Amino acid sequence: MRPKNAQIVEIVQETSAVRTLLFDLDLDPIPGQYLMVWVRGVDEVPMSISYRNGISVQLVGEATGAIFDLEVGDSLGLRGPLGNGFTLTGDRILLVGGGVGAAPLALLGEEARKRGMEVATLLGFRCCDDLLFRKRFESIGELIITTDDGSAGICGRASAGLTCLDLREFDQIYLCGPEPMMADVIERCPGMETKIQASIDRYFKCGMGICGSCAIDPSGIRPCVEGPVIRADRLAGTEFGRYRRGPSGLKR
Repeated sequence: MRPKNAQIVEIVQETSAVRTLLFDLDLDPIPGQYLMVWVRGVDEVPMSISYRNGISVQLVGEATGAIFDLEVGDSLGLRGPLGNGFTLTGDRILLVGGGVGAAPLALLGEEARKRGMEVATLLGFRCCDDLLFRKRFESIGELIITTDDGSAGICGRASAGLTCLDLREFDQIYLCGPEPMMADVIERCPGMETKIQASIDRYFKCGMGICGSCAIDPSGIRPCVEGPVIRADRLAGTEFGRYRRGPSGLKR
């Protein structure tokens, strides 16, 4: 797939480390799908889609640093949307996100509301300065916030907010964020694995299922093509939540 040229039409500073880039084209995504973003002369990296025409980028390395240097009128190359997104089902759903994992969940929640679903959201952040898309989620439905330092909402990680909810009331639970957080939520929901969909963030090199860099041990699931959204029962007995492999293939 050849990259499409996408010109930046607006940049929104969400937090000190997260920016949203809006483009001059409709990506027509299924919430939960991703893009391979070509930063010319630097690298190609995977990015979640946070708006129908945009991505939200967290400053973490060389490629994202180069993206932060871009201005309105500059452009990026985009391949996608790629992979399998979330499947909306049921009448009442729960979104659980951590950090920048809130980005694809915001798009998912908005689509769910359009379909008449009842949506509740639980979001975990390190501190109040890291909160993402608060107004978007509040417009969708009930919002519970946790922060590691207690500066907003409940003190603790995202799973601490589960005590405020009766998980049996939800037809489906959608997860996106740090893998230990998602694994913790799944562990706290025994017997509900077929009702939980998790967005897996791994090292994607090709985005086409060829290189195997993102494959999950020992199942061989390739999140770049079979995911990034994978049902929790398929993750049972795998490395999920215990370790992952970096660019060299070594565990970390």
